[in-house]
Amino acid sequence: MAASLLLMAIIASCSNQTKAPQEQTSQNNQQNDKPQEPNHVITEQAQKKLDSMTLDEKLGSMIIAGVEGTTPTEKTKSMIQNQHVGGIIFYKNNVESQEQLVSYVNELKTWNQQNPSPLFISIDEEGGKVSRLPGIEKIPTAKSIGKTGDLTYANNIGTYLGIASKSMGINMDYAPVLDINSNPNNPVIGNRSYGNTYQKVSDVGRAVMKGIQSAGTIPVIKHFPGHGDTSVDSHLDLPVVHKSLEQLQSFEWKPFEDAIREGADSVMIAHILFPKIDSKYPASLSPAIITDQLRNTIGFQGVVMTDDLTMGAISKNYGMGRAAVQAVQAGSDILLVAHGYDNVNNILSALKKNITNGKLTKKRIDESVLRILMLKEKYKLSDEGKVQTPDLTKLNEEIRKEITKH
Repeated sequence: MAASLLLMAIIASCSNQTKAPQEQTSQNNQQNDKPQEPNHVITEQAQKKLDSMTLDEKLGSMIIAGVEGTTPTEKTKSMIQNQHVGGIIFYKNNVESQEQLVSYVNELKTWNQQNPSPLFISIDEEGGKVSRLPGIEKIPTAKSIGKTGDLTYANNIGTYLGIASKSMGINMDYAPVLDINSNPNNPVIGNRSYGNTYQKVSDVGRAVMKGIQSAGTIPVIKHFPGHGDTSVDSHLDLPVVHKSLEQLQSFEWKPFEDAIREGADSVMIAHILFPKIDSKYPASLSPAIITDQLRNTIGFQGVVMTDDLTMGAISKNYGMGRAAVQAVQAGSDILLVAHGYDNVNNILSALKKNITNGKLTKKRIDESVLRILMLKEKYKLSDEGKVQTPDLTKLNEEIRKEITKH
């Protein structure tokens, strides 16, 4: 009980720094810091906002884009104010210190205030080797967390990840990894996975996901349909997995199904070709996998996003504009474009062209934008108010204590 109270105090301390002044009147009400389930009122608000948006604003809102350098640039400003991108992703080379990151976030929020909805401000913060937030105590690898079998520990780790993210203005974390590490030759997952059985990955991954959510940060579960049995790094080229639908359903997909049943908000789709399901397109571009399986069979109604479209698996085989259009046709809501301002230009141009020629419908675009707006409302995202550089002393002390116990 004492640990839970301390965690709540840390959440309150960190999250209050990110609120606008008028939102700080209920500092002791923890529910204000936690996401609320979508309801009819929120749906009406999202629909009203959707109806007021231009086509350019809608298309921009479907992109989460990478930025260059450690300080805001005119190109970044133009991408937000003129192209209306819906979110930003930070990488390690964009981060120097807490002060620098918070300053960057505040500039982005200021630039975005003329747009219809607040930004997703996102980062990969899994723990282990995929750790990009400055000033946070080193979080153990997913593999070491899974080995303990302690779900309370896993949930606390998720909470720490969520708190640390939110304290610096990050509202979306690309975690947890729900890939099962079933292939010892896998070059990209390894100790990023919680284990080599679906039950271990499902149980521990869901505990981490719920911890991230409890801190008011959006978790993105990844990489559906499962990246654990690949021997090719999709950053470099296109992996191919020759498994049947039945094999995937009975193993790789299980952790994702369980997480979706327990309230997953967003799913990232992998750039992997499963020729026994779709011989033409990788999962991230496949209607058979995204719409037929993830949406219709599993029943996921939240936000679907691609893995980074600038990765070798896509850029070497499909081309950016073509891939973006196909991903939206397949059922993706958000296109992750982690590198290159020109890539954002090319994708937006391709989307508009295919709306003009009728290959993409405005109805299809509206479906995605509505899901995005509802997710932002669920987590009460706002660009109002300045983020203050956090003091993570208590959080880091708590992390060290928790790790020492295991």
